[in-house]
Amino acid sequence: MNIVFSKLAPGGTSVSGQEVQAIVEKACPIKDYIGKKILLIVPDATRTAPVGLLFKSLFEHLGQPTRALDVMIALGTHQPMSEEAICQRLEISLEERRSKYAKVDFINHEWNNPAALKKIGVISSEEISKLSDGLFAMEVPVEINKRVFDYDELVIAGPVFPHEVVGCSGGNKYLFPGISGPDILNFFHWLGAVVTNPMIIGNKWTPVRKVVDRAGAMVQLRKLCFCMVVDGPNFAGLFAGSPENAWDQASDLSRQLHITYKEKPFKSILSCSPTMYDELWTGGKCMYKLEPVLADGGELIIYAPHITEVCVSHGKTLMEVGYHCRDYFLKQWDKFKHYPWGVLAHSCHVYGSGTFENGIETPRARVTLATGITEETCRKINLGYRDWKSIRKEDFANREEDGVLLVPKAGEMLYHLKNPPKWAGGTAL
Repeated sequence: MNIVFSKLAPGGTSVSGQEVQAIVEKACPIKDYIGKKILLIVPDATRTAPVGLLFKSLFEHLGQPTRALDVMIALGTHQPMSEEAICQRLEISLEERRSKYAKVDFINHEWNNPAALKKIGVISSEEISKLSDGLFAMEVPVEINKRVFDYDELVIAGPVFPHEVVGCSGGNKYLFPGISGPDILNFFHWLGAVVTNPMIIGNKWTPVRKVVDRAGAMVQLRKLCFCMVVDGPNFAGLFAGSPENAWDQASDLSRQLHITYKEKPFKSILSCSPTMYDELWTGGKCMYKLEPVLADGGELIIYAPHITEVCVSHGKTLMEVGYHCRDYFLKQWDKFKHYPWGVLAHSCHVYGSGTFENGIETPRARVTLATGITEETCRKINLGYRDWKSIRKEDFANREEDGVLLVPKAGEMLYHLKNPPKWAGGTAL
């Protein structure tokens, strides 16, 4: 599908439920779905979007004519969701789940279960070299959740935001890494880390996006994508079409709405994590989105009393590796290349920019955790520690002229400088 059906909300308003239903009906003519099996792919609870409104609109329109309309959670490497949590994501009650939506199968992606995956091809080393602008030349196997091939069509539904790995999230990213195997996931996360977060985040046509779209093209199924652009909890825009075309238009709107520009960097930032980030693995977004406005030698504090885990899936590896700058790994590659590259990428993104010379690592700025993670653990993983109980948010409020910034809900809005230096994305990709 090359045609993109879209609806933009006028300033200060949101796209209504009726307007969402109209987009669904245009994008999904009933005659094309009679007797078909449809898999709806949606993000987990770490993404803000009215996913439930779209799910219910799709079900109202296609629930009867289709043979199946099931839901798969694009977890990437996140933790599986319970039935109750999936109901909350879809904005339905458990009672509705067991009555109105009883025939809908809920499926958690299993990225680390080889039996749940199917290899669909390999991206050659020559193509990887071209896609990565010469940074890498290696074969990359492409695997995806094998259950997608039980369906006639994949319908992808998720929000578009500035993103630290791919540039702008959405589109084929809900397939790779959303429901992919570990090889391609680890590869392009490390590719993004090598380019660096400040040079990736908020940009559209990044090397990682090229790899993700190439992998998406290898999924030989009919695909329809609903790309959401949100303003708070509501739709600011909804785009329906191919994963590539819908994302292309949605990312333009996201870049208008989800980037806040500042005149100068801040020496002290209190970045407050919402509860939807329940471990540092996801709470690290509180650093990613603010690194471009963190001053040299400054401090960013991730304030998250509710976070008590570094990472359930990768905690053991992170306890061994710790958090470091990119060059710490690149200049000791033989020591670290056997670790999962996606974990190394996360480490770099949270730690931020820095140097590693003559065995000494020097961060450009400091990252401190004011969380439920112990001081001993923070020191072990090479991050700073503050007792969250000692921090008063009001001490950081209304002090931007002093070089102090309070971000009450961090992780989705990107902060950028109007005239950034090179390290902060001053050179366009």
